[in-house]
Amino acid sequence: MTYPNYKNKYTKKALFSPQDYLDYIRKRGRCTNFKPPEGIIFCYQHSLMKHILDKHKTTNVKDYYFGLHLLNETRGRVGILGSFGIGAPAAAAYLDELIALGVRKFITVGSAGSLQAYIKPGDVVVCDKAIRDEGTSYHYLKAGKYAYASAELTAKIKQALDGYRLKYIVGTSWTTDAPYRETIAEVKQYQKEGVATVEMEVAALMAVAAHRKAEMGAILTASDSLAKLKWEPNFHLKKTKKGLETIYRVALAALIN
Repeated sequence: MTYPNYKNKYTKKALFSPQDYLDYIRKRGRCTNFKPPEGIIFCYQHSLMKHILDKHKTTNVKDYYFGLHLLNETRGRVGILGSFGIGAPAAAAYLDELIALGVRKFITVGSAGSLQAYIKPGDVVVCDKAIRDEGTSYHYLKAGKYAYASAELTAKIKQALDGYRLKYIVGTSWTTDAPYRETIAEVKQYQKEGVATVEMEVAALMAVAAHRKAEMGAILTASDSLAKLKWEPNFHLKKTKKGLETIYRVALAALIN
């Protein structure tokens, strides 16, 4: 059996589109005066979202989604999207809608599990491609092992990191829908391949962006480790929190550049 069940689904026209949904909510009086930003940062961790809202003045776009905030310091050029949960389907759906609204550049920032012993809590990983071990991407692109980040946005992310004189790793992430089914066999295989991290959204976001001809970049920070073939959670460490704050700052700089 192939996946999706309908062969070559990615080539077929959808029954309805993100634009249809936007047209519907506008008829209901929502999202009628929203000027879309040039770029949006996707945020998954509640602690990071709280840090951003505490430290930065924002304008909440309530008539679209309460978790979307425009950063006043950018004069509305950059927004931050959070409070929508985790996982590929939710992130991809919002990405599809935001592209339909007119946003063209996106950077996803979040925590990830380290698969390599040299990647420590709080380390920064620039993800240039992701293994498609989730379901969402296959509805947007032809079946394949990887989804790829925007080369242009990835270059801007690296430029921002270099400007801040920060150390970082460029690598592949493994995107999965099933965090509690990450097996020892898979970790061993991906370690041999040099895969850096594991998370739940990146491949899908890259696939949607590619399908819609938008740009998607990805920056991750290590929050836990599978490198020793056991789970070592480090979400509570100051290094992890600092890593999240750092990758947000870098994403903002890359989108403003």
